[in-house]
Amino acid sequence: MDWPIAEIARMSGLTARTLRHYDEIGLLRPARTGANGRRYYEERQLLRLQQILVLRELGVGLPEIGRILAEQVDELEALRGHQRRLLHERDRLDALARTVSRTITELEQSRKDGSAMTTINRPENLFEGIRPPQHRQTLREFPALAGTIGRRTAVMSEAELEAAHRDRTAKMIRLAELMVAGLPADADRVQEHVEAQYRELTALHAVSVEEYRAIGRACVDNEQWHAAYEAIAPGLAAYQRGAIEVHASRLS
Repeated sequence: MDWPIAEIARMSGLTARTLRHYDEIGLLRPARTGANGRRYYEERQLLRLQQILVLRELGVGLPEIGRILAEQVDELEALRGHQRRLLHERDRLDALARTVSRTITELEQSRKDGSAMTTINRPENLFEGIRPPQHRQTLREFPALAGTIGRRTAVMSEAELEAAHRDRTAKMIRLAELMVAGLPADADRVQEHVEAQYRELTALHAVSVEEYRAIGRACVDNEQWHAAYEAIAPGLAAYQRGAIEVHASRLS
């Protein structure tokens, strides 16, 4: 059994133009093309399209999706991997909902009787479930680096992913503490912090000084990345950008 492109568009919510684009870039070839030029898809193409849409929901860019699908050997095992990532994302969103609910409750109580918020006493509690934006989204301009990080995280367990998230959040909070303390971006303690970030980055993937500067600019220019920094402290995105710019100038 096969389905025409119009039917696939209706079922998937994509436009026929998008499906034709997927064909043009080699991401999703139709099973056959009719004499009238109309594309037709069979079950195998539908299963592949499902994987494409799942990966898109996880924030993976089209070039990286193509690489993932080209490298996978077993479709069933690949789907199990996608399922694990989706379940992890569900758990993260559940944690985020609990965090917001807890903060609302404590804010209401604090405004009612003037009591201190326990989440402020342990500020990391404010960020439970809030993940610094996914590399696939924030590194769209750096596909090679995003691919390296994507391949690394794909084999990590949920516990490892959560530990990595908490570590990233803790480092963002430490940078915010330096900013709030009034240290300029070129201060030694700030640059020591950024140097550690840079070593971690280059241990994953070699980047040029200009790419490094571009990553710094993305802290402000990328909407999702900017929002993650600003959720921790207003002005932190620009502070991180400035600190990276200082460090990059010293690398030149």
